[in-house]
Amino acid sequence: MADKGDRYPVSVKVVSIKDRCAHGLKVGDEWIFDWQTPGGLCLFGLQALLPSIFVLMFGGALPWEPDRDIVTHMACPDGNHPVIFELRRLPKETE
Repeated sequence: MADKGDRYPVSVKVVSIKDRCAHGLKVGDEWIFDWQTPGGLCLFGLQALLPSIFVLMFGGALPWEPDRDIVTHMACPDGNHPVIFELRRLPKETE
């Protein structure tokens, strides 16, 4: 596992929901992902977000995003009631 100094914490925030979320998420719900699964985030949403979380966590960026510290419009797999998340790389914690 990478040393904590090599990782960035990543903010995960619900920015929109079509109708309702079956898990009960609400617009504005937010978690900080720093190697441990944040409580309250359903496994389906987490599974959809993990590839992009790891990109941000280890200093990478997605080429189609204008801000290398933010990934927007990541959706959970519920096609009837998609929850849209924003991922934001936060500054590294200093020890």
